[in-house]
Amino acid sequence: MNYGALLKGFVVLVSLVCAGFLIKYLQIDAGFSEAWIDSDIRNSGIRGELLFVLIGGAFAAVGLPRQGVSFLAGYAFGFVEGTLLGLMATVTGCVMAFFYARLLGRNFVKARFERRIKRVDNFLNDNPFSMTLLIRFLPIGSNLVTNLAAGVSSVSAVAFIAGSAIGYIPQTAIFALLGSGVHVDDRIMLMLGVVGFVTSGVLGVYLYRKYRHGKSIGERLEQQIGGGD
Repeated sequence: MNYGALLKGFVVLVSLVCAGFLIKYLQIDAGFSEAWIDSDIRNSGIRGELLFVLIGGAFAAVGLPRQGVSFLAGYAFGFVEGTLLGLMATVTGCVMAFFYARLLGRNFVKARFERRIKRVDNFLNDNPFSMTLLIRFLPIGSNLVTNLAAGVSSVSAVAFIAGSAIGYIPQTAIFALLGSGVHVDDRIMLMLGVVGFVTSGVLGVYLYRKYRHGKSIGERLEQQIGGGD
């Protein structure tokens, strides 16, 4: 028995449980709010920007909604800068969770969920950048679970993180726009929704034509990621 892998896996599981407990019962996430932005971030220059990216990244890494991070980025910095810094925070969270799983829990999780991880590998490894982009654009499932599953798989870190970063952009921009306080009428929101839908559709058609084996993208997603053991 590989006691080193067992210990690392145990650390991963316990730390995730503890993080969830602290966030839920101590209401740590309540401090990540407009009041915190007003007191510690806004008008603090580079210090405030770096602090937001680090704190926002940490919250995204442990599973808090990335849409909330983007909203607060828009609230703090306005639409353009908020989109950029919100994206940086979200990608930082993705990197944290990915490498946390890869460095600590990979052998432990693969040994106990070999078939499930193999499905993730099979889905992502054909074209990791495009497949990650598709998952982020749709999006499918939990951001945290996706990051952790990719971390314990054999997918390329560069392809996964790059695909995630680009795939995060549409929602990051929309929520930063809302957080910035700019009035957005229904027509603009409809247009943004249509653009997102068309982008996802074009990518889906491309991936379907590239990887079709008599199955639709939806069936592949269900089989590779959501299917039972």
